[in-house]
Amino acid sequence: MLTKIYEQNPSERELRKVVDALEDGGIIIYPTDSVYAFGCSLRSPKAIERLRRMKGKDAEAFTVVFENLAQAAEYCRVDNAVFRILKRNLPGPFTFVLAASARIPDKALERRRTIGVRIPASPVARAVVGALGCPMITTSVKDDDQVVEYTTDPELIHERYGREVALVIDGGIGDCNEEGADAAARQGWRLGVLKTK
Repeated sequence: MLTKIYEQNPSERELRKVVDALEDGGIIIYPTDSVYAFGCSLRSPKAIERLRRMKGKDAEAFTVVFENLAQAAEYCRVDNAVFRILKRNLPGPFTFVLAASARIPDKALERRRTIGVRIPASPVARAVVGALGCPMITTSVKDDDQVVEYTTDPELIHERYGREVALVIDGGIGDCNEEGADAAARQGWRLGVLKTK
């Protein structure tokens, strides 16, 4: 299913469809700062395992998307210095690697003690996490053929992945032309490892 959600004033009805799919253990595809991403509820071990299988053997460590810094602080160890760095850079196209708290399920950690933290600038992504009431496990949609449209055009993404996911959110065409930190985040590089006491 392809569902349109606008950045300005996201429809409560459309958000409810997304939340229902996530709460039923579904995987969605949603817009981020640049490319689209797969996402599932942090509370759904079956969806996390399914997402891991979808990504195949080379499934990198997943990132966790939060609605805001307050929510991130519930799931990560964040001291004052780390909080200031996060506040200065988020929301935005950055992934910070932080020590996970006990609230992150083992299924999401895969024997690690850290998680990648994202708070995207995309209002749609933050609205979905806010409506869900918990963070989402996420990983970017990647195209082996390196055809940018298959990672940024929701209709082409739906055509390619629509049968594998519960729904694709049409949040408009993604923008992956920006260089710098955004490009590093898309490639999965660690932009910062912040240690807390």
